[in-house]
Amino acid sequence: MSPRLLLVEDDDPIRTALRWALEDEGYTVDEAVDGDRACALVDRDPPDVMVLDLMLGRTDGYTVVRHVRRAHDLPIIVVSARADTHDIVAALEAGADDYVTKPFAVKEITARLRALRRRAGGTPADAARPREVVLDRHPDEPLVLRPAAGTVSRGERPLPLTVTEFRLLCELASVPGRVLSRAELLERVWQHGFFGDERLVDVHIRRLRTKVELDPGAPRVVVTVRGLGYRLDPR
Repeated sequence: MSPRLLLVEDDDPIRTALRWALEDEGYTVDEAVDGDRACALVDRDPPDVMVLDLMLGRTDGYTVVRHVRRAHDLPIIVVSARADTHDIVAALEAGADDYVTKPFAVKEITARLRALRRRAGGTPADAARPREVVLDRHPDEPLVLRPAAGTVSRGERPLPLTVTEFRLLCELASVPGRVLSRAELLERVWQHGFFGDERLVDVHIRRLRTKVELDPGAPRVVVTVRGLGYRLDPR
C-alpha cells in the first residue's frame, strides 16, 4: 500500500509541483490549503507523514504541528521562506522533525522524506539490539527503552516520543558513556547525508529531555559534554 502524505501549502504552484513529485515517489497525496483543514484531515484519518508550510494565515503551521503532536507521532517536515533562527527553532520546538527553507529543490524534500520513513520503520540493525535497556534504575520510576518494540517508559507510564526523539535515544543508548558529536548524530539519525544545521540536534535533544528526564533542567541521563556533543549516562 502506498504511504499517505498530507501536503499543507497555500501557494497553488508550489503545492502542485510538490504533489506531482511526491506522487512520482509513490505517495498517495492529500492536500490542504489552510491550517484548519489540515487539522480536520489529521483528526479524521491521520496520514503516514506530513509536509506543511508555516505561513498559512489564521491557523499557521506552528499551530498545526502542536495540534498534531497532541495525539500523533507521525513524521512532519516543515517548509518555509523564513530562515531566521527563531523561526526554525520554534518550528522544531513545536514538534516538527525537520525544517527546509524556501526556495528548495523538490529532490531535497523527497530525500528527507525517505530518511524519515526509514527512521519510522526501523533498520535491520534494530533487530540485533537488546530487547530491553534500563537507562535509569530509579526505584519508583525506572526509565526503560525497548528498541525492537519502539517504546520507552518511565515506570508504568509510556513516554510519547516522536520518531526522531526515539531514534536519538536509541543511537545514544547504543554507545553508553561515549560522546556523540552533533555531526555524528545528524548522520546517524537523519540518515540522508545532510550535514546541515546542528540546531536540529539541539532542539530535539531538549524535547527528548522534557520527556525522559525527571528534572529536564538538570539532565542526568542525556548529558551535554560542552564543546563536544551529547552522551548517555545509564544510571
